Amino acid sequence: MTSPTDPRHVRGFASDNHAGVHPEILAAITAANGGHQPAYGDDRETARLREVMRRHFGEQAETYPVFNGTGANVVGLQAMSDPWSAVLCSATSHIHVDECGAAEKVAGLKLIPVPTADGKLTPELVDRYAWGWGDPHHAQPKVVSITQSSEMGTVYTPEEVAALAACAHERGMLLHMDGARVSNAAAALDVPLRAFTTDAGLDVLSYGGTKNGLMVGEAVVVLDPGAVRGMEFLRKMGMQLASKMRFLSAQLVALLDGDLWLRNATHANAMAQHLASAVRAVPGVRITQPVQANAVFAIIPPDVAARLRERYAFSTWDERAGEVRWMCAFDTTEDDIAGFAKALAEEMSA
Repeated sequence: MTSPTDPRHVRGFASDNHAGVHPEILAAITAANGGHQPAYGDDRETARLREVMRRHFGEQAETYPVFNGTGANVVGLQAMSDPWSAVLCSATSHIHVDECGAAEKVAGLKLIPVPTADGKLTPELVDRYAWGWGDPHHAQPKVVSITQSSEMGTVYTPEEVAALAACAHERGMLLHMDGARVSNAAAALDVPLRAFTTDAGLDVLSYGGTKNGLMVGEAVVVLDPGAVRGMEFLRKMGMQLASKMRFLSAQLVALLDGDLWLRNATHANAMAQHLASAVRAVPGVRITQPVQANAVFAIIPPDVAARLRERYAFSTWDERAGEVRWMCAFDTTEDDIAGFAKALAEEMSA
């Protein structure tokens, strides 16, 4: 039995991964639990997921459920590449900073991190960092990987994705998207998921669900079947093939068959805007990035951050600059934000 003041009852702002599982997702898992179904993806839920994904991304879309985002990224990038390939990505990208070298260790790929001010690549940056084709001394640029929304909370417009796809394809390269928060981006832009994926020329998408209410499970969505090789084999070899796949697929169906994906993302984005307004009112707090999805980046004094972290969980983004990151989730409330802003104001004035 826990008291209302127990830390386990306090919603923090460290990550949308810290949120629980949405009740509709839990209900879908329970509903999928009846009876026996074939293993390894030959079940009813996975067949339904393929239909749902094609409705969102087009009839050419092929969907491969996996356990987690790192698995989706590694398997997707490996299927798009050769052993001598290089992948261009933002220097702040998850595949470069937060996946323990998995793309390099597991897939054997060379990552080329590109410095950016806002976490977003541009055709000009691709031109600057993609070179060396035909030179056996140089890893061969094959894939441009972007994150939507970016690790800095910024969002690529459909036009920006289309420009990157055209740039990559003109140079014989492919475009991959780490879509850990792809739903938040669609909600922020008020466009369908396909507007900045299929319709913009994207080749492969890592579709993220756990940051938007799932218990576990993401998916590699192949939008151009000609862009990949050996997906079925690489998923198994990469230890991402679930035997009881119906439980991964059932969650994604519950998220995407209706509007739960959009409701959750819209709410998280709205809470980030509310949080930004609340902390802007605190003297001495400076927001450093545009608040476009469900992230707020700000600079506060290190001693304030240390004291505030004893009351609320959140992450330090750049320790040297004193920059912190506050994330909102599908279950963030206005009361959560009011309590956090009050605590921040108290620590800033202490």
